[in-house]
Amino acid sequence: MPDTPQNQAAYPQPVAQKPGLGFPLARIAAVFSLACGAVLDVGICRYAGKGQSELGLLHTLWDLFRAGDVLLADRYLCAWTEMVMLKQRGVDCVCRLNSNRTADFRRGQRLGPDDHLVQWAKPTKPRSMDRKTYKALPDFLLVRECRVRVELSGFRVRIFIVVTTLLDADAITKDDLATLYRARWNAELDLRSLKETLQMDVLRCQTPEQVRKELWTHLLAYNLIRTIMAQAANTHGIEPRSISFKGTVQTLQAFQPVISLLGEADAAFRQTVYEQLLSAIATHRVADRPDRYEPRRRKRRPKPYDRLMKPRHAAKREMYKGFRQK
Repeated sequence: MPDTPQNQAAYPQPVAQKPGLGFPLARIAAVFSLACGAVLDVGICRYAGKGQSELGLLHTLWDLFRAGDVLLADRYLCAWTEMVMLKQRGVDCVCRLNSNRTADFRRGQRLGPDDHLVQWAKPTKPRSMDRKTYKALPDFLLVRECRVRVELSGFRVRIFIVVTTLLDADAITKDDLATLYRARWNAELDLRSLKETLQMDVLRCQTPEQVRKELWTHLLAYNLIRTIMAQAANTHGIEPRSISFKGTVQTLQAFQPVISLLGEADAAFRQTVYEQLLSAIATHRVADRPDRYEPRRRKRRPKPYDRLMKPRHAAKREMYKGFRQK
């Protein structure tokens, strides 16, 4: 966001950067709907500091989840305390085993090949939790660990562990969990659509209050686009995830002159335009390309400018002195 004193006070830049050279940064944690990609809720905080992590933001979103929900997340959520607190609310989670734990399939209750139940003991008291809440937590958490083996022609074999509190192996098989965890990448694509396609990566407001308004305005526009994508998918009998988000945005921009005239048109004309709009949106399909790979390279060259290594007013003063001497 813009480098103003108000933004720096609310969302300070990283401490590793010199004053006047960095930008205020905010951390956001978004909960997406796996079915259609809509944003259910968002938490926002400073980029660094005590309690300013993704797990800390998750604690502010507890009331969003209801009994029977399943939270699909990356390995950072593979934390004993958060998994227990979600389970107490009737919410199950599916995530990847993080690097701080190891899985030993010789132990626990065997459910099948590379699939077992194991007890995780309660860790030492976290700093962010009071002692009364810590003592109320159970001594063990029963989790299910599944070893997934990914074999693709032309690629190295990858093995990772999926951890979940969904314990019924008959209702949810190991393959179901592997397929579900693979769908977690949709959250990364949704966040990319929000930040890149809708240009939310760099905010423009000068004060923290306006920054938060700008953030929620982006989220409102994003959810409205996801809503019309879901309507188009429902009308044409396809999955909402199979429609391109950027294609939908481009279609809405193309229909904008006609949409602006709908206020004065009759109901029959509005219904006709609405049906044509949904049909046009449904044509922008995203193909299933699970084995696609691209080089992580940029074709466009950056501009050959030096980096600003001192505050702008100091750099301008040096330039002015140079002009005076000449």
